[in-house]
Amino acid sequence: MAFQSFPTRFALLALMASMLSLWCVMPAFAEPATSNSEETRLLLEKSLSVVEIDNEIKRVQVQQVDLTKETASAKQALEEQEQQIAHKREQAGKVLRAYYMGDRDIWLTALLSSRSLSDFLMVMEYADLIFAHDRDVMKLYKEEYAQLAKGIEQLGKKQQELASIEQRLKEQRARVLTLQEQIEGGLAGRSDADKLRLMMEELTKYWESVGLYEVKQHFSALAKAMQKLPEWLQNNKQYLETSGLTYTIRIPEDALNAFLREQDERFKQFSFSFEDGSLTAYGKRDALELSVTGHYTVEQEPRNGIIFHVDELLFNGLSLPDTTKQELEKQFDLGFYPSLIISFLQATEVEIKDDELIVTLQVKL
Repeated sequence: MAFQSFPTRFALLALMASMLSLWCVMPAFAEPATSNSEETRLLLEKSLSVVEIDNEIKRVQVQQVDLTKETASAKQALEEQEQQIAHKREQAGKVLRAYYMGDRDIWLTALLSSRSLSDFLMVMEYADLIFAHDRDVMKLYKEEYAQLAKGIEQLGKKQQELASIEQRLKEQRARVLTLQEQIEGGLAGRSDADKLRLMMEELTKYWESVGLYEVKQHFSALAKAMQKLPEWLQNNKQYLETSGLTYTIRIPEDALNAFLREQDERFKQFSFSFEDGSLTAYGKRDALELSVTGHYTVEQEPRNGIIFHVDELLFNGLSLPDTTKQELEKQFDLGFYPSLIISFLQATEVEIKDDELIVTLQVKL
């Protein structure tokens, strides 16, 4: 895998030196796992999860602060709007009472009692002004009432979202606490506890300075490559079958690897494989090893497409938590959108079978 960047080189050399003396504590992951090495791996995995969930908590806290401000601002604006509409409500009430009490009938009487055409036209003009004013008052009240109702609905949604965020914070903090307790329990009574703590610290530094950067670089490169897939398919029509109004895309495993390696040098030491309905991307270079496994689903919103979901993300054999996977899915769109091939096509089914990615498309009528 072509892991290249100036921060990567320096961080790698500095951290490898400090980690090398500790590595003897934990046998290589590639070797058959003993109970001790498996316990060590799980402890390191949990320590990395604590770091990533802590980062998620920080992101959620920022969202919470922003949404709290938005909610307070929306509530204040709503209160001001309610005060403004109270006056319009009073005006609308007067108009309705006037019609109910027959106060506007005077204009009909005036019209019927007109003695000349000029009198009739003058009364008509005044009546039209009065009725137009009445219509404007009622229309304005109706519009502002609709805006008020919409504002109340939006405020309710913001309050629900804020409650959801607060619940997420509570859950993530509980997860961190549980993991920390498990880590402390796993270290208790071990003669190498201090060395393991140091290894966890070094792993955290390595992940934050090198690992996360490289993971994001590869996701970014993959997202850019997927944007070019529709154009590539147009130039490689052997992977596109037609039957009436149905189109089928069949991309073999080797063809996908060739396409991605054409798009970015990083993928020349990176393999993509299909197995049991999942796509796995794996690459290794020096002390860095990445493995991403996921699946595709057909989604309709915000637009029809084939969307990739990360099921498992391994960094140097350590599984990263769901918060990391979800954040990467938000940041990088690895989807494929059939309408970019032909505007009137939409995806209806996707599956991975017999070493092929198979996408079924239908013509939108």
